[in-house]
Amino acid sequence: MSKPKKKIVVTTGVTSDKPKTAKPTPTAARSPRARQAANAPKMEMTFGRQNYLWMGIGAGLITLGLALMAGGQMPSPDVWEPERIYSFRRTVLAPAVILAGLIVEIYAIFKK
Repeated sequence: MSKPKKKIVVTTGVTSDKPKTAKPTPTAARSPRARQAANAPKMEMTFGRQNYLWMGIGAGLITLGLALMAGGQMPSPDVWEPERIYSFRRTVLAPAVILAGLIVEIYAIFKK
């Protein structure tokens, strides 16, 4: 004959010694995903408020440079005006503003 198996009794943490108002202790999460989330360290954001502010300024400068480079419709399709196409604003100022925007973006990324 085989021996009868012992019954396993599970308690919730509340015993008869404690008053009835005592709260039971929480149990551990059973799903692997919940356990992983509970044990995971708090993640910090890579960039702070200042970084995003500088990134916005850099994006604004790049957009301004592209706007400076655009435009310049010819009044007549039969007339060629090189002063309008090859002006200081389009050949020097707009690229310099775009380059300044890219430098600000790099600064925003590497700023601690």
